[in-house]
Amino acid sequence: MVTNFGNRTWLLRLQICALPISGEISEVATKTGQVMMQQYSIRSVILTVMLLQAFLVVLVDSAAQPQSPAAASQAEKSTASPAQEQRHPPKAKSTQEYSDYTLAYALKGGSAVEKAADEFALKYPDSDLRPYLYSKAMHEYQNEGDRGKMLDMGEKVLDLDPEDPIALVLTATVLADTLTEVDLDRDQKIAEIKNNATRALETMDSTFIAPPGTTHAQTEAYKTKLRGLAHAAIGIMDLKTEDYFAAEEELQAAADVNKTTPDPYVWYNLALAQDNLKRYYKALASINQALQHIAAHPELEQLAQTEREKLLKLTASPGTAKPASKKKAQ
Repeated sequence: MVTNFGNRTWLLRLQICALPISGEISEVATKTGQVMMQQYSIRSVILTVMLLQAFLVVLVDSAAQPQSPAAASQAEKSTASPAQEQRHPPKAKSTQEYSDYTLAYALKGGSAVEKAADEFALKYPDSDLRPYLYSKAMHEYQNEGDRGKMLDMGEKVLDLDPEDPIALVLTATVLADTLTEVDLDRDQKIAEIKNNATRALETMDSTFIAPPGTTHAQTEAYKTKLRGLAHAAIGIMDLKTEDYFAAEEELQAAADVNKTTPDPYVWYNLALAQDNLKRYYKALASINQALQHIAAHPELEQLAQTEREKLLKLTASPGTAKPASKKKAQ
């Protein structure tokens, strides 16, 4: 069993830029992941969070900003896949609702945004914009490094919109990353990771909302990123629960869907799963993939180099153990 784990804390930064598009209001959120890691005697799993061009769309209802049927039809056609019917973007029901929303959204700091979100939800209990304020609070807490409150906000988003793919993936990612053997609610966390990540994978095509003007290619590229993170969250959970066959399958899936932007953390964890299965040659190939894309992550590079040195010795040894068989393991 591999025992040289490392643990990461990470900061997901959110930058919002309001873009007026044909009389509508669209907000584009660009997220980048920054990883910091520490060495522990027991290894928790490392997972990168890189969300590119995440979109938060807010449209004002026709009562506030009239839009012709032709324009509305064109906006839907620009974002929908030919084979999938997309959900409609959320709308404010009045100019006052939208004004209150923009004032609340402009606040900084997790506590301030959360308070404003609660007040907005109380004033507009039927507003479609409520989850977006809680999403903003979630990212503000993320910037502050408060993962507990970030999860609370993510769960509030899901209470209002159970199909929100970003909240599903992000909560699954954080839960998987923080899962430990001593968690009193370990079984509950495992169930939530499975449910949220699997739900995101199953419903992504019909639940993801892209801004007007977004091309089908751009939308698919972002959904691909989310799918990779969902598979990685399940794989990390499987690795921590020592289901190495399942971990290899999910982490390989995460690596395969993101071939254009390889994630060194996924490849590193895939190598750990293969190492535990005694598939040392495959593990060595995976760790080499991680090292090819690891320049920006010196802490991970040290762990990966240590793992590579171990695998080089194992693959060079004439007495290398036979790879584990899934049939035997069952």
